[in-house]
Amino acid sequence: MELRTVLAGLDAHPWAAVDHAYGPAEDLPGLLRALAEDGADAEEALDELYGSIAHQGTVYAASADAAPYLARIAASGRRSLDALRLLGCLAESEDECEVAPGAVRAAVAAQLPLLLPLLADQDAAVRQAAGWTVGHTRDAGPALPAVRARLAVETEPVVRAELLTSYGRLDRAGAAAEARALLGPETPAPLRLAAVFAALDAGEPWRAAHHDAVLGLLPAAGTAGTGHTYEHREPLRAIVGALLERDTEADRESALALLDAALRDERPEARAEALWAADRACARSRSAPRRLIPAIVPLAADATAARLLGKLGPAAAEAAPVLAALAARPGPGGGADDESDDEAADQALAALVLVAPQTAAPLLARALGRRPRALQCAAGSHAPADTPFPFNPELFAAVRARLAARTPERPEPCGCPPTGDQGDTAGLVRLLRQWGPQAVEALPELCAALPRFPHAATAITAVTAGVVGAAAAADAAAGGVVEAAVGAGTAVAAIAAGPQWREQAANVLRAGAGKLLGAQALHVLTGETGPLFTAVGAALVGGPRGVAEGARAAAALGSAAGPLVPALRAALGRAVDRDTARDTAPEVDADLALALALWRITGEAAEAVPVLDAVFDRCEDRRWFHWTAARAAREIAVLGPAGRPLTARLHALLDHPAQAPSAVLGLLAVADPADLDRARLAEAALRSAETGADLDTACDALRALGPAVLTPRQRDRLAALATGDRRLAVFGAEDAVVREDEQLRTVLASLLDRVG
Repeated sequence: MELRTVLAGLDAHPWAAVDHAYGPAEDLPGLLRALAEDGADAEEALDELYGSIAHQGTVYAASADAAPYLARIAASGRRSLDALRLLGCLAESEDECEVAPGAVRAAVAAQLPLLLPLLADQDAAVRQAAGWTVGHTRDAGPALPAVRARLAVETEPVVRAELLTSYGRLDRAGAAAEARALLGPETPAPLRLAAVFAALDAGEPWRAAHHDAVLGLLPAAGTAGTGHTYEHREPLRAIVGALLERDTEADRESALALLDAALRDERPEARAEALWAADRACARSRSAPRRLIPAIVPLAADATAARLLGKLGPAAAEAAPVLAALAARPGPGGGADDESDDEAADQALAALVLVAPQTAAPLLARALGRRPRALQCAAGSHAPADTPFPFNPELFAAVRARLAARTPERPEPCGCPPTGDQGDTAGLVRLLRQWGPQAVEALPELCAALPRFPHAATAITAVTAGVVGAAAAADAAAGGVVEAAVGAGTAVAAIAAGPQWREQAANVLRAGAGKLLGAQALHVLTGETGPLFTAVGAALVGGPRGVAEGARAAAALGSAAGPLVPALRAALGRAVDRDTARDTAPEVDADLALALALWRITGEAAEAVPVLDAVFDRCEDRRWFHWTAARAAREIAVLGPAGRPLTARLHALLDHPAQAPSAVLGLLAVADPADLDRARLAEAALRSAETGADLDTACDALRALGPAVLTPRQRDRLAALATGDRRLAVFGAEDAVVREDEQLRTVLASLLDRVG
């Protein structure tokens, strides 16, 4: 095909009338021409085409319009491989933006007359890419006969595997029947793996032949060669996931038996792949840890195994002796392996912190400076906020000593994540903050850290919590001595010393009170509002995140923050003058915080409600603003009946799983109880829980509604969430999935008890 035929009509096409990821697609003619001409700019043009018409997997109207030109480029023999792969990405996507559902895939399918001949191209890579793209069109009419015919004569194993996978997309039952004869060891590995997936995709029962085929392929990560099917790139992980997704007892046992055998394989590479797959299994299945831990514990010296045991937390208690032995390795002695030994010991101790914290505490104390991962875990980066690391006197002394030994560092800007030595300081400070009043004797070290680490202010507030009132009583007592024990024993010693410790902390905080955190801590400690008002005023004239933080700090003071009202209104006035159509999420968050602060301080709904209404309006139909709308729905509950004009806004969120639980909580607080359809609210919260969109808030909403509103069918669904094998928090942070699921399961179980 000649170049002029490939590009026919390109310049005359109304590209300005269709959009891609960055707006009107007026740049596509130049990009497509550069790709077709295969000159010096072709590679850059290809990158820009991916970024604009297949942006992070999303397709647009311009994607459909580009398909004919890409198909002609592929058929012309110029950059055929690249054009086919891009077309396959377009056909594969189900993330469609402002385009009719299926329109982009249909546009690629319309090019099958140009694409099907490439199944017989001389270049095996082109044949493979053609098979991948043709399969993703899902157009069985013309594509299926062509794929089957090519599969019958193809000799290259990787291409045959791709064709079988493509066959499965067009006809699952037919591909599964073809695959049954391809599971034996005589079948080339890529094709055998494709046969396993063909059976899985068709829903065929998992048999011994499938089990043996997968074990015989291990390590299987590279088996698919240069295949484009993502599930083939992590085969064992994908196979286990597919079996668990079926959610039957038989398939669950098949998945876990496969993993158990792979974890006990003699080959390190096979075990490494099995550990990666076991991680996914434990994140999806509640029964997986109990079944797999005996096979994982002997591998605890492996970093992946140690991390997995840490994620499982107390459920992996039988691993504690092994982890403790690994964590207790001797310190540096000059040997060549000291650094790697320290790293392995740190990883083991980090896991032990989460599995058996009481056992881990003295080991962490003895090697605090050489165990950064373990410190971060103990400080709360991978542990539940409501389960602080246990106080240990030996560790407390080590933390104080290390914090005191920190050399002066350049101060971190408030809010910036710490790194290096700052990261070490952050971990030490967070650990002290967890311990609260038990750590009050560390006030000198915290005060010394404050100038270089402003977040130490939050720890100062925490360790003095519950002690300030007692200290005031101590001031009035003769000699400043309090006979009654207040809080932990360490707090008693601090209180008995009189106001000296308070004054020391207050002086340091006053010196840094220009920072909002320091001013807030000073207010908690002494009740002084002047420095806090000054810091809030400075925050309110800064960027949107600072404005939001300042507004929340003012709101926490309630009516006492009356002097800040003019500054809050001025910040809100600047927001009104903005082009709200181009708002960012932080800007909308700031306006939400300003409106709520004014309400808490003045109690004037007439001022706050219109702003809150505008917040919902600015979030509507904006793809990246759904969490902002959810936050607004949850936070306006503080208005109570004064927020009733926003009821319609909240009702509109009930059909969106990510926003529905917050909307339920908001409606329960602001709507007229007589107008509430509680059954509908329960259904919205339950559906959100089932989809995993916002599990924490969904549980809060169901608790607030109470069990009496649930229908028998809804109670059964709630029971399935609480007692089924599938984990709930599948979208949580990787290290928190198991822990969050267990916490949510406990909440749901308590709801079921109330139903019962």
